[in-house]
Amino acid sequence: MEQVFTKAVARNIFLGSAAFFLVIYLVLTVATWHAIPQRDHASAMTPQAVAGKYLVDTNDCQGCHTINGEGSYFAPELDNVYTRRGPDFIKAWIAAQPTGVAGRRQMPNFHFSPQQLDDIVAYLRWLSKVDTNHWPPNIQG
Repeated sequence: MEQVFTKAVARNIFLGSAAFFLVIYLVLTVATWHAIPQRDHASAMTPQAVAGKYLVDTNDCQGCHTINGEGSYFAPELDNVYTRRGPDFIKAWIAAQPTGVAGRRQMPNFHFSPQQLDDIVAYLRWLSKVDTNHWPPNIQG
């Protein structure tokens, strides 16, 4: 009986599939590099939003919250909090912490000034406009 699956056939299948997937990888890489400038919002950050991002980073908000899916899942996602709650609620909520409600997770009071609260809200507004490819998957975060 003739052997159909020889070493040469196996080698050709391997080399052909490797070349095929290399081409697919290169096409997807080029498509991604072309899409990056359209999705980049960093240049649109205002100085106030930059100051808010600095406050969020230096006070380790990602130690409890997630931003773009990164961080801790102890507290709600911050990507869409501006859309869900609005600027006035956010400022009042941050200023009122800790609430002292028994059995609830408590956010510490950072004693932000009104200007710092405005900066944080400006950053959260900017963050809500970033194209996150429909993340988080639900409005609650």
